[in-house]
Amino acid sequence: MIPPQEASARRREIEDKLKQEEETLSFIRDSLEKSDQLTKNMVSILSSFESRLMKLENSIIPVHKQTENLQRLQENVEKTLSCLDHVISYHHVASDTEKTIREGPTGRLEEYLGSMAKIQKAVEYFQDNSPDSPELNKVKLLFERGKESLEAEFRGLMTWHSKVVSPVLILDLISGEDELEAQEEVPLEHLPEGVLQDVICISRWLVEYGRNQDFMNVYYQIRSSQLERSVKGLKEHFRKSSSSSGVPYSPAIPNKRKDTPTKKPIKRPGTIRKAQNLLKQYSQHGLDGKKGGSNLIPLEGRDDMLDVETDAYIHCISAFVKLAQSEYQLLTDVIPEHHQKKTFDSLIQDALDGLMLEGENIVSAARKAIIRHDFSAVLTVFPILRHLKQTKPEFDQVLQGTAASTKNKLPSLITSMETVGAKALEDFADNIKNDPDKEYNMPKDGTVHELTSNAILFLQQLLDFQETAGAMLASQETSSSATSYSSEFSKRLLSTYICKVLGNLQLNLLSKSKVYEDPALSAVFLHNNYNYILKALEKSELIQLVAVTQKSAERSYREHIEQQIQTYQRSWLKVTDYLAEKNLPVFQPGVKLRDKERQMIKERFKGFNDGLEELCKIQKAWAIPDTEQRDRIRQAQKNIVKETYGAFLHRYSNVPFTKNPEKYIKYRVEQVGDMIDRLFDTSA
Repeated sequence: MIPPQEASARRREIEDKLKQEEETLSFIRDSLEKSDQLTKNMVSILSSFESRLMKLENSIIPVHKQTENLQRLQENVEKTLSCLDHVISYHHVASDTEKTIREGPTGRLEEYLGSMAKIQKAVEYFQDNSPDSPELNKVKLLFERGKESLEAEFRGLMTWHSKVVSPVLILDLISGEDELEAQEEVPLEHLPEGVLQDVICISRWLVEYGRNQDFMNVYYQIRSSQLERSVKGLKEHFRKSSSSSGVPYSPAIPNKRKDTPTKKPIKRPGTIRKAQNLLKQYSQHGLDGKKGGSNLIPLEGRDDMLDVETDAYIHCISAFVKLAQSEYQLLTDVIPEHHQKKTFDSLIQDALDGLMLEGENIVSAARKAIIRHDFSAVLTVFPILRHLKQTKPEFDQVLQGTAASTKNKLPSLITSMETVGAKALEDFADNIKNDPDKEYNMPKDGTVHELTSNAILFLQQLLDFQETAGAMLASQETSSSATSYSSEFSKRLLSTYICKVLGNLQLNLLSKSKVYEDPALSAVFLHNNYNYILKALEKSELIQLVAVTQKSAERSYREHIEQQIQTYQRSWLKVTDYLAEKNLPVFQPGVKLRDKERQMIKERFKGFNDGLEELCKIQKAWAIPDTEQRDRIRQAQKNIVKETYGAFLHRYSNVPFTKNPEKYIKYRVEQVGDMIDRLFDTSA
């Protein structure tokens, strides 16, 4: 049961809350009444505003429609005036641009092309809207005159500013000898940058608006002339440099100003010079053949000129490739893409034809040289052919897209050179075998024949051009195409050829040796030549090349040399035979010799003395240039004769076979040795 006090408090609390709720309800009721009143007032205001808007709209709409019509009329008037201005402007184009066109585009190309654009638009307008208008003819004539001026400007810019590339710059471009230089880009500016941009602008305008391709002919004719002159200038540079200083030069590229060139020798391909230097080394060892004659023209006299011409041609070939590449890069900026290949083909023709003609002249000269047996001239084909083959990939790349006739020019020249080279090799081998010079100009002292030195010298050239010479030989093989042979096959062919030449040379030398009436001189002659050949083979790579197909070549030559030494030594038998014990009298000490026995001893001494003097007199004029061989032969002969004579002298020097012993015992053993030591020495 709730206590009375709590119930009373609870009732008071409820009553207070009820009173509060009643007050709140009364406040809400008052608020709703005020809101209703405000709503009624707002509705009344809005109704009044709507009524007024309707009145305003009814007043404004007619005014708006009138204004809109006026604006449309104004726009039409403005458009009409604009059209009139536009049409009138076409009628003024001729007078506005005539002065600019008359003065030409020089120095203000952008302004000139702007005027040409105006004239072109005027032509198009009159053609579409007033084809019979006299204004059309006027702007047409002006347009044609402007186009002609642009064509003349194009020709003038190309003519005035196209530069022949200087020889020293070309040499820098193609040298690439040093690693440092190879990293440097050699600038090659055919046209100044500003001029080039003008040329490009004019060419694009002529293609797009001028409907004219004649400028392409102008372009290739001018650039073709510059290319040809650049190549010819390099060739002339070689000739002048070789005649003045002997060595063409090029300025060093890195950190050098172009006006301070430093002489730098150009690496020569090496045709004749290397083998001649080797043969000079042989001559220092007494191996040089000087006196023998041959119908082979000596490989000296014109070598410098041949080297210069060969170097010049080789460098011109490389220069053409580099310059043609540069020309194509320039051409791609100026000529439209679908005309580039044809224009480039025309551009390079004169320079390329000149090089090919020069190459064919070299081939023709080589053919004539073969007929004259002037094989030194033929040797110029080898470095040129090698360089052409090395350059062919670049050539083919440069000539991509040109006509087939253009692409085939270099392969055709290579084929011609291979053919004439193979012919030269074949004729040289035959000439070595059939050289008819047997009686005239033979070396009287038995030294090395000129045929031998020339043959070795020629073979020495082939070492520098092994692949080239092998390819020449392979091109004549019916079982092998020019492109299918391997380097090993080529090497074996060249080895076989060298062995053939050496075999022919040996047969010819044997034939020539029979000219000598004295077998000993014949033996000395063959000894000198065989020794010369062997030493020359050993001092070069020829011996390794010969060994590819003939392993025993070196041993065979040594056997031939020993055989000739033995043949020579037999010439002394007619001297030493007088000293032989056969048929000599046997005597006892203290027993007096009979007259017959004394006479026999006298005859032996006299025969030895006369034979010794005669042989020494004759053989003193003979020559063995190789010091080592000369000393060896002298020593061997001296040992034999001294030993035999010493024994004979010991046996009879104290025998009373004559009252005048000094008449018969003319020489001491040492004197005999000294006499033999002076053999083969024309200066003694």
